[in-house]
Amino acid sequence: MATLTAPVPLSAGFLKHRAVRKLLLLALAAAVLVPLANAQWASGSWPAALTIDLSKPLTGASNWIIDNRDSHPLFLYGFGYVSNAVVLSVRAVYLVLLAAGWAGVTAVGALVAWRVAGLRLALGTAVAFLACGLLGMWIPTMQTLALMVVAVLASVAVGVLLGLAAGLSDRLDRVLRPVLDTMQVLPAFAYLLPVVLVFGIGVPAAVLATVVYAAPPMARLTSLGLRGADKEVLEAVDSLGATARQRLLTARIPLARKELLLGLNQTIMMALSMAVIASVIGAAGLGDRVYQALASVDVGAALAAGIPIVLLAVVLDRVTCAAGENAGEEPAGVRPWLYAAAGAVAVALAGRLAGRLDWPESWTLNIADPVNSAVDWMTAHLYSGVPVVGGTADWAGHFTTWVLDPVRGGLQWLPWWSVLLLVAALAWLIGTWRTALTAVLAMAAIGVLGVWKPSLDTLSQVLAAVAVTLVLGFATGIAAARSDRFERLLRPVLDVFQTMPQFVYLIPVVALFGVGRAPAVAAAVVYALPAVVRITTQGLRQVDPAALESARSLGATPAQQLRQVQLPLARPALLLAVNQGVVLVLAVVIIGGLVGGGALGYDVVFGLAQGDLATGLVAGAAIVCLGLMLDRVTQPTQRRAKGGV
Repeated sequence: MATLTAPVPLSAGFLKHRAVRKLLLLALAAAVLVPLANAQWASGSWPAALTIDLSKPLTGASNWIIDNRDSHPLFLYGFGYVSNAVVLSVRAVYLVLLAAGWAGVTAVGALVAWRVAGLRLALGTAVAFLACGLLGMWIPTMQTLALMVVAVLASVAVGVLLGLAAGLSDRLDRVLRPVLDTMQVLPAFAYLLPVVLVFGIGVPAAVLATVVYAAPPMARLTSLGLRGADKEVLEAVDSLGATARQRLLTARIPLARKELLLGLNQTIMMALSMAVIASVIGAAGLGDRVYQALASVDVGAALAAGIPIVLLAVVLDRVTCAAGENAGEEPAGVRPWLYAAAGAVAVALAGRLAGRLDWPESWTLNIADPVNSAVDWMTAHLYSGVPVVGGTADWAGHFTTWVLDPVRGGLQWLPWWSVLLLVAALAWLIGTWRTALTAVLAMAAIGVLGVWKPSLDTLSQVLAAVAVTLVLGFATGIAAARSDRFERLLRPVLDVFQTMPQFVYLIPVVALFGVGRAPAVAAAVVYALPAVVRITTQGLRQVDPAALESARSLGATPAQQLRQVQLPLARPALLLAVNQGVVLVLAVVIIGGLVGGGALGYDVVFGLAQGDLATGLVAGAAIVCLGLMLDRVTQPTQRRAKGGV
């Protein structure tokens, strides 16, 4: 007779899992809180009693600043000097570029690229500058380049000072870290209105907004480089009796050279992106041409100005990346740089003596008319009426009807308190109670500001764009991780897409889909996709080969290896891809307000255009809160304690 053993209770090992305990606590909290909240606030809309009207104080502050901008000592002797210094600096750089002429600027760019990265990149740099002239965009390109030079120098100076402070002091590092975190989460549009309020429309506001946006990566990487310096080298320097200043200048900064050059690269790319967006607040240059063309739905003119932006971004990215890769090599000496400088000066003087400073009008190509003709053809043939699959306008309409409208309607139908509970639950499951508290407070602040519905509209666009981005990004990343040939073919495409500023993505989607919420989502997907693909591919390729070999030895198929080994082991990278996708999507969905995206993006654009501080600043604050909430919900928090909930 067989003996029967007592069954082991499922809860014996089941409750040991942290996630299970959290789910049980959430279920218990929901059972208690949901009936109470439903009895108190039956309506789904945010209660008016919990809303603070900031329109009067903000309008009063705006009027005071406008009335006193030309007379108050704070503006005359403080911000006024800053504004004048920025204007004079940009004008000086612009005049130098004009004095060098198109031949001199092209020669300088090519020779610097040659000394830093080799002959191939030098030729690419020369072709990029010549293409700017051929497209008839030489003067706008120089205006953007002058703005970029001043903004990058200021951003690097601010970033290095903050990075030195954070890298040399643990206390300052703890203080600066949340500030830099918040600054990196903020979409670019959120910086514009406060700067415009103080400095007005024009170049100073554009440069200072760019500095605020582009300085954080330089600060972060400077701090990282200083803190990651080889301790043995530092101990050897200390043993020689070096002072703290000598140790910094002779050891820590040279050891952090690669991080500093990477920070310069990231600062340049973010500064270019922001300098283009800053055209909305009166900055001249290529961004202004794109903005004016988009406002009149002139896709040809927008593309003619957008191509030089992309070329500048690619050239600057390649040159600074090459400088970072060669940072550890022995310097070639001063003589090659002297030869390069002499050659550049000779070319500039030859152009000046020949009277060829300005780009010849006879050498320009008009691509606007052919592009607009192509867009007209697309409108007539691709927008609708395509057999079986339908046209791009049909796709945009179906996506709006079947995805965007239901998601927006569902979010706005949910009671406000249930949205807060969902945010708290998601943030707590993936992080800690502090993460959940931060996310809930950020979401509640949106309701307090009185922009609950438009924020949920923006959130619906973000969720839809993130879903499409993750499906396409994960599928493409998996394919690239499993095929070296496919990854090599994909790499240059991702490189170009990752260096394009946000503004440029609006041009092709307007050409294909017109204006509306669907084009804004499409632009966000295209902008965020390269980062998701890269992170996914890298995460899957870094899975321990021994684990894959064990799975193969047990007879696992490639599909089983992917599902049961690679994806679980690459989970941190996949979660990082989700987080980056969310942050990047939000940045472009907001800019989509320029092409009919509506919601918070439209409020910011309207506030900037009309000088309405109350509307624009409240919408900007809501964007900040939305970005903070999404970042906390999608980014796992490292726990210090091994036990506990």
